[in-house]
Amino acid sequence: MIIGVPKEVKDHESRVGITPAGVRSLVDAGHKVLVETQAGALSSFPDDEYQAVGAEMVGSTADVWAHADMVVKVKEPTEKEYSYFREGLVLFTYLHLAPLRALTDALTAKKVTGIAYETVRDRANTLPLLTPMSEVAGRLSVQVGAASLTKEHGGRGVLLGGVPGVLPGNVCIIGGGIVGTNAAKIALGMGARVTLVDLNLNRLRELDDVFNGRVFTLASNTHNVERAVCEADLVIGGVLIPGAAAPKIVTSGMVSKMKKGAVIVDVAIDQGGCIETAHPTTHSDPTFEVDGVVHYCVTNMPAAVPNTSTLALTNATFPYVMKLASLGAKAALQADPGFAEGVNTFDGHLTYKAVAEAQQRDYTPLDTLL
Repeated sequence: MIIGVPKEVKDHESRVGITPAGVRSLVDAGHKVLVETQAGALSSFPDDEYQAVGAEMVGSTADVWAHADMVVKVKEPTEKEYSYFREGLVLFTYLHLAPLRALTDALTAKKVTGIAYETVRDRANTLPLLTPMSEVAGRLSVQVGAASLTKEHGGRGVLLGGVPGVLPGNVCIIGGGIVGTNAAKIALGMGARVTLVDLNLNRLRELDDVFNGRVFTLASNTHNVERAVCEADLVIGGVLIPGAAAPKIVTSGMVSKMKKGAVIVDVAIDQGGCIETAHPTTHSDPTFEVDGVVHYCVTNMPAAVPNTSTLALTNATFPYVMKLASLGAKAALQADPGFAEGVNTFDGHLTYKAVAEAQQRDYTPLDTLL
C-alpha cells in the first residue's frame, strides 16, 4: 500500500501523523510511504530522519494526496483540502464531524472511507486513540488556564497554588473522564483547590479513591454546577459523548455570574464545547471574553506540545495504520468490530449514528455496507 503523510495545515497544528519509527516499520513490511517535505519538522522530526528510514519525500501537498491509497493525518481536513478527496481514498485521522457538516458532505460526496481516531474502540470498549490526546489536553488545560489567569492575559491575577498566608485558587473541572482526571492531577500538583463535577456517582467514588480525598467531588445538576463555577477561578470543560456534539453543561447565565477575570478552558470545543458561551479559537488568537470571563477554546490544544503529543498519539494509532496497510481497509474493518466503530463515512454514506443525530440527517450502519 502507498501511505501518504501530508503536512498539517490547521492553524499552528504542528503534529504529524507518522513518525520516522513508524515509517521504518511500514517500509520494512513492504509498503511505500510518501511524506510531505517538512511535515514532521515542528514535531522535531526533520526530513533527513524520514529519508534515512526509507520515506519518499514529496514537495507538494497535492501529490501526497493524489498518489496515496491511504492518508494518515492528525487533524480533520480544512476546506482547502477537500479538493484532494477522491473515491476509494482511505483517510485515517481525527475527524470530529458532529459540528462539521460541510466536511461530512465532502467526504460522502467523494466516497472517502473516513476513519476517525476519536470513535475507534478497543476490546475494553474504551477509546484508545482519543485517550492519549485527552491526557495531553487535560494536563495542558491547567497550564494554559494558569497562564490565562495572569493579569497580562486578562485574568484576575490569581496564582493557582497560592502562597503561605494566601488561599490557593479554585479549579472546577466539569467531567471526570480522561481529560478531567488528568486536569485534576496537574491542578493538585500546582496546589490548587480542586472540585470535580460528574453525573456518574460511581465514577466520583472511583476518583475519590484515586485522589485519596484531596479532590472535592460533586454530583452534576444545575444547582451544583452553577455554584461550583461561580466559586471558581478556573473552569475546565471536559465532557465527552463519543462522536456526538458535547452537551452544554455550563450555561451563559452561569457564566454571567462568574468572577470577573475568571478563566474557562473548554477542552470539549472539538465537539462543539460544553460551555454555552464557547466558540472555537486558534493558537494564533486563543482567547476571548464574555461577561468579563476569559475563554480559551483552542480546538487543537495538544499541538502546543507537538513532540510529546505526536509520540503519544502515534504510539496508539500506528498498530491500526499497520493493520490497514497490511490487510486493506475492508478486511481490517471486518476483522475488528471496535476498529469498525471508527468509520464515520464509507462509500458515500454517513455511517456513525451520533454524527447523524448531531447533524439531523440519516445514516447507514456500516455492517450493512461491508
